[in-house]
Amino acid sequence: MEHRFSDDTRRPHNGDGFGLGYYTSPALGPTPCIFTSTTPAWNCVNLLRISSKTTSSLIFAHVRATTEGSLSDSNCHPFHHNSLMWMHNGGIGGWKYVKRNLAMSLHERWFSIVGGSTDSEWAFALFLDVLDRMGYDPDSAALNETGFGHTVLRKAMLATIKRINALIAEIPDKERKEKEEGLDCRSLMNFAITDGHSVICTRYVGSKTDEAASLYWSSGTSWQEDKSMKGRFRMERRDKGADIVLVASEPLTFERGKEAPRFAVQDSSHG
Repeated sequence: MEHRFSDDTRRPHNGDGFGLGYYTSPALGPTPCIFTSTTPAWNCVNLLRISSKTTSSLIFAHVRATTEGSLSDSNCHPFHHNSLMWMHNGGIGGWKYVKRNLAMSLHERWFSIVGGSTDSEWAFALFLDVLDRMGYDPDSAALNETGFGHTVLRKAMLATIKRINALIAEIPDKERKEKEEGLDCRSLMNFAITDGHSVICTRYVGSKTDEAASLYWSSGTSWQEDKSMKGRFRMERRDKGADIVLVASEPLTFERGKEAPRFAVQDSSHG
């Protein structure tokens, strides 16, 4: 809840709802527990209650600033299907032109899972469609128990971005943004996908000149509260191991950690 930018009024605050997704005991099945709310994260007492008593080996958390779609629980990330969880920071360029063609390109089973109105959830449906066409059924009970593996998830992610870019390329030139007029076709596609075993995160901008949305990562052996500053945490490393991997759109400590390259795919797996 508290981080080093919490009092920085120069930065926008993502107050259009939030979501939390995490995996529980295997005895409860492979699907994650999802909690979403349209309340700003910093103003939700239930989030404080849940987070202080919840443990998990893999957690997704998202705070929303509305770009596409209304303020509703159905539009709050993370989105999920069986064991898969998905988040997005950014926006798909030329969305009002891309949306219809993207939807029409999907198999009916993936078209029908979209419950909200965000470009992010449609991108997730496209990812599921890509995974299915690769021969990995997202509804497979076996795959949902064991995981799809980081190689498969990475390949499906790259194919998803490629398909989105192909749809954007179909937008007529006369509709594209020229200076301050027309349609902005630049995309920010910082996606995150997990099957409960592996995680794939991307940092991508559909422009040769613009900066991608930020993405940082840090790894270590423990995530500890700073004894000199209550409510602030830091990554500690006892050895060369990496028991904990943290990926975030902003650095959560005064130690900046490592920023992902402008065009990047990060993957991580755990036992």
